[in-house]
Amino acid sequence: MLEVYRDSDSKRFGDGILQRKTFLTPPEGESPSVFAPPPRQGVLSRLYLRRWLVLLAAAVIGALSVFYGLPVAAPVAAVLTFTAGAAFIRTSRTRPRYDAVSSDRAKEETLAVAKPIADALPDPAILLAPDGTILAFNGKARDLFEGLRTGSHISSATRSPQVLDAVMECGAAKRQQTVTFSERVPVERHMAATVSWLVLPSDAGPWILVYLRDLTEQRRLDQLRADFIANASHEIKTPLASLSGFIQTLHGAARHDEAARDRFLPIMAKQAERMARLIDNLMSLSRVEMRAHLKPQGEVAIAELVEQACEALEPMAAEANVAVAVESEVGAVTVLGDRDELTQVFINLVHNAIKYGRKGGAVQVKLKRQRSGSQDMIAISIKDDGPGIPGQHLPRLTERFYRVAGAAGHEKGGTGLGLAIVKHVVNRHRGELRIASEVGFGSIFTVLLAEHKDNPGLIEIVTKPVVQPALEE
Repeated sequence: MLEVYRDSDSKRFGDGILQRKTFLTPPEGESPSVFAPPPRQGVLSRLYLRRWLVLLAAAVIGALSVFYGLPVAAPVAAVLTFTAGAAFIRTSRTRPRYDAVSSDRAKEETLAVAKPIADALPDPAILLAPDGTILAFNGKARDLFEGLRTGSHISSATRSPQVLDAVMECGAAKRQQTVTFSERVPVERHMAATVSWLVLPSDAGPWILVYLRDLTEQRRLDQLRADFIANASHEIKTPLASLSGFIQTLHGAARHDEAARDRFLPIMAKQAERMARLIDNLMSLSRVEMRAHLKPQGEVAIAELVEQACEALEPMAAEANVAVAVESEVGAVTVLGDRDELTQVFINLVHNAIKYGRKGGAVQVKLKRQRSGSQDMIAISIKDDGPGIPGQHLPRLTERFYRVAGAAGHEKGGTGLGLAIVKHVVNRHRGELRIASEVGFGSIFTVLLAEHKDNPGLIEIVTKPVVQPALEE
């Protein structure tokens, strides 16, 4: 829905002085009668302009005097009185005010026509007055700029010098220009803004259209392509070197050694499986990072999703003789999110708790409400009873390929990408990941997500591609 601002009183661009629009300097090519008061007229000028009315009145009064036989003094007094009124009574100035009201009405009608057009645009669009005042904007622009308000200046929504300079320079002499800029809060974005001068065939006046395109995904794709090559080449080198060594051995001295072949082939299969997991995790991480600036809009029943993630890992838990217990205090509450990505998050966390926890131990999964500032959050905590993690390693656990030296992750085939994926998915959902651990007592990983309140106005449902869960840390 487009929000409309009636600009009867607008703030000037630079000085903050309120100026009534009843009488303004006329734009180039417009009639001055609508925008400026009529020029002052003298007594003789008014009498000259009304001369035919005075003569007509004198003729009528003279005819009536002759017909009724009135004394000469009566018609002469009447003619003189009428002539004096025509000369001294000034012209009414109400017409320009009516014209100003008509101009405001034309502006409102034009804005009403602009509503469906702006809402139909696939990208953010903002309509401004020539002084930079926000007149209207579509839903995409509202999602992009939290401070966007009708009647406010464009500088209240964005502080980008490139955009503000383009708006200030936009006019009849410079009708269109495109600038690029970056926003760092709440997430990093790269945008292109096309600022255009619109001249309308009505009294609504000229407008400025700011049309924005999101370049973030393109920039991230370029960066991820470079990161993928660097990371993959580094991490794949070890299992690939191991495979190459075994293959050379089997082709050489152990060509006919069945015992060596039976011993090497399972190791080779394990290394090949590790490379496949590594590539899958890198691809999952790349997909999440490319969409990090897009807030998910689908409704997800979080308690049901966590229970399903735990059920999917029951065979692994049974094999490790680990009991997984889910305790929920939130009922059928929902959050805004991508179901596949959130499933991946909790499968990763529960999987890690089972793998790195104590054999024959227990994993506790709890869901409860938690207040964070002015917002209700859903806290999902996964607690294991493993050996715990030393405090100096906690800040770096979510880095790519980071693994605690001497930990079981190296022995159990971890890729070091599971928690990096968790961090990026939680950030995309505007949530928070908390990690607490004590050596000898286990670790607690807590994900906080904003509770979704029913909103009848929400009609947009975003469908995301299925993401294969990555089960390794």
